[in-house]
Amino acid sequence: MASIFALASPFLVSNSSLVRKNIFLNRNNKKNVACQKRVYSSPHFELTDVACQKRVNSSPHFELTDVSTVSPIIRRSASYPPSLWPYERIQAINSKYTGEKYAARLESLKDDVRNMIYKENEKAENLLSILNLVDDLQRLGIWYHFADDISNVLDNVYNKYYKSPEKWNTLDLNLKALGFRILRHNGYHITQDIFEDIKDEICIKGHSIEDTLGMLNLYEASYHSFEDENILDEARDFTTKYLQESLGTISDPYVSSLTSHALDMPLHWRVARVETKWFIEAYEKRSGMNPTVLNLAKLDFNMVQAVHQEDLKHASRWWRTTKWDDKLSFARDRVVENYMWTIANSYRPQFTLLRRTLTKVFAIICIVDDTYDVHGTLDELEKFTDVISRWNIYAIEELPDYMKICFLGFYNSINDMAYTTLTDTGSFILPYLQKAWEDLCKAYLVEARWYHTKYMPTFKEYLDIAEVSISVPLMLTHNSFVMNVCSTEEVIQSMDKIKNIIRYSALITRLANDLGTSPDEMARGDTPKAVQCYMHETGATEKEARAHVRSLIIKLWQKLNKERAGLKTTYLKEFGECAANFGRMAQFMYEVLQDGHGHDIDLTEAYVLSLVVNPIQGV
Repeated sequence: MASIFALASPFLVSNSSLVRKNIFLNRNNKKNVACQKRVYSSPHFELTDVACQKRVNSSPHFELTDVSTVSPIIRRSASYPPSLWPYERIQAINSKYTGEKYAARLESLKDDVRNMIYKENEKAENLLSILNLVDDLQRLGIWYHFADDISNVLDNVYNKYYKSPEKWNTLDLNLKALGFRILRHNGYHITQDIFEDIKDEICIKGHSIEDTLGMLNLYEASYHSFEDENILDEARDFTTKYLQESLGTISDPYVSSLTSHALDMPLHWRVARVETKWFIEAYEKRSGMNPTVLNLAKLDFNMVQAVHQEDLKHASRWWRTTKWDDKLSFARDRVVENYMWTIANSYRPQFTLLRRTLTKVFAIICIVDDTYDVHGTLDELEKFTDVISRWNIYAIEELPDYMKICFLGFYNSINDMAYTTLTDTGSFILPYLQKAWEDLCKAYLVEARWYHTKYMPTFKEYLDIAEVSISVPLMLTHNSFVMNVCSTEEVIQSMDKIKNIIRYSALITRLANDLGTSPDEMARGDTPKAVQCYMHETGATEKEARAHVRSLIIKLWQKLNKERAGLKTTYLKEFGECAANFGRMAQFMYEVLQDGHGHDIDLTEAYVLSLVVNPIQGV
């Protein structure tokens, strides 16, 4: 590649990879050697050391290429819209739902609901009533206040009604389906055989409200299936068709809204915090709703929202100190959208440190991803990856300035996270974090080489790299060390048990991402995604390729469901839920919002206002 050396201005010099090939330096001249290193490091073609510039221009040992024969570096642009959330807007967010007044009210409402659970569990006569109460508490997002109480209730329900086949005979379709869904969701072993004797029954169902609720719960239950559970696969197909045909005939507004909501996306795939806000509004309109439960849900939502606001403001202050929005303007400025991912990951108030840490990780990923994806030359990216692999701060001298800013910023941030863990727990986790970042950047580099060489990977080649480049393995590595629900030793000892969970979560996230973002990325000439690789390899149409990717997502969820079913410890259960939540957020961000992290940020803004900024009124 030819070099450029802009003689028109004494303060303009070329990119490092170009100058190196065309400037010949007397190696014995130490001053010129040091000077050349500084010249190499300037990607923006600006040199601030005037004395150094004069030595370069006047040195008899430099040969300058004729600028008339040189082509400048052309860098790609993703044309990302600017952030909708400037620093001042974020810092102005505030909530009144803090302090002793609201905390005391919350405790009072919790006591009332706990008594309600206790009474239901004591009499245990109305199975449907207790299952509906547990379901409501979970969908309203307040279950975590009653985790032990709910566990006791479900133990009783499981042992009395669902543990063995001889106990199923007294249950109708709705109780079988609702119980199956809730028990599997909460980690109980329950087999699909509970539905074996109702296959004929569901084929003759009418369209009464009772029938619709039973079919709706069976539909929702089917998404908790494992691989090769054919009864549940058939149930999913049949109930989908049944509910679609029933929509126009359902007289109850609440049941109708539940049905259309489920057909848009099943409950098992939904982001918990988004579902909570939607369900509070739906529950309020339900005939026979419990005002105490509703008031607790509303107050808890607003109080947790106040915690989220402080987390976001903390992340915003950190983001401002990096100056990346100004210095690395080619990359996405998405601190708020990044924070939304962390709410989806773990919304409960006790996970403040996790959300604050992951917001930084997400922001760094955006910067590094856009460096590889749209801005860096292949030569620069090769060097950048090498520096990351070495994790040597002194090696950045050979990088252009924008990469120095990028590397030094995230190097300091990751080291700081490791330092905090070391001082808080005595565990040195930096080698694990460093390895995860190295793996991610190596995957980015493979994709960059594909782009620059116009290589079309096979579908398998693509997925093998893409499951790393989607960054879920990296995020879950950070996640596992910051959850604070176990010792670092348990995390390290559990790594073999969670590797499949990480893989399935990563692939769900990648495929959902590709379905939502590939049209924009293809338009700017990006590396082919899953849809394009499958089309090229099989000759499928785009419609057929997209259908294939969607079918893969269902199968991956089934694999993930099975892996999570065997988790026993608190840490592993929490980790499994976080892993599933990445897939849920990806389907929300890239299917519901189309591309809510890149271009369609106005759609994301509405959810930010709903979940983070605006409290529920009348509380």
